[in-house]
Amino acid sequence: MKTISGFITLMILMQAPVFAQETIPEGNEILMEIDRNLTPESFESYRKIINIEPDGTSKEFVLYAIKKGNDKMVTTFLSPKTEEGRSTLRLGENMWLFIPSVGKPVRITSLQSVIGGIFNNSDIMQLDYSAEYNVIEMEEEEGQTRLVLKAKTGAVAYDKLIMWIDKEHVTPTKVECRTASGMLIKTLYFKEIKDFSDGIVRPAVTETDSPLHQNYKSIMLFAKMEKRDVDDEIFTINNMHKIKDLRK
Repeated sequence: MKTISGFITLMILMQAPVFAQETIPEGNEILMEIDRNLTPESFESYRKIINIEPDGTSKEFVLYAIKKGNDKMVTTFLSPKTEEGRSTLRLGENMWLFIPSVGKPVRITSLQSVIGGIFNNSDIMQLDYSAEYNVIEMEEEEGQTRLVLKAKTGAVAYDKLIMWIDKEHVTPTKVECRTASGMLIKTLYFKEIKDFSDGIVRPAVTETDSPLHQNYKSIMLFAKMEKRDVDDEIFTINNMHKIKDLRK
């Protein structure tokens, strides 16, 4: 995929100030339940991301990730060989990229993508929805619960999310990501509910497409996810080069 820097600039220019809106307490409780079903309080995971071009060619990346609480996450690339050792760190809305050949972490933004494709850095290093959004609308629609989420601040990647929820597993089936003006940026599809053991039952596949990138697709496959508690010192820019050593 060609550079998306122009698209990122467009999205930033289209963001409007975030104004306080009345929230729905019951909806926010559901959102927190969704967070806990998607990811434990602290966990490690392995995932593969596949970027598919309009001509059918694809590129694959394998990542190892650790998340703690609702504001800390680190990832490191395991493959392809050209990306091995590249690591990312997210602390709230602040993000950094470490490239071994450079040797010094650099700041990145949520709307950029360290792998190209349609998933941006915010998608890859997703924090708890409830940490970033409030529910402002809730209704039943065709057997599912539909939530409208409004960003708490203007620092997050998407101003508004429209989320459809599988009521049996209390996990998303589809999420539309929109700008403050209502323009659709991308749609995320959550598929293939899987029991990862230790009480973690969630979609194992997330796919995304975008009307802004016709015939492109990106897929994220979760191969493993399990609870794991780690020290806070792992989530610092000085330790980004050590992330691969945390694998069991």
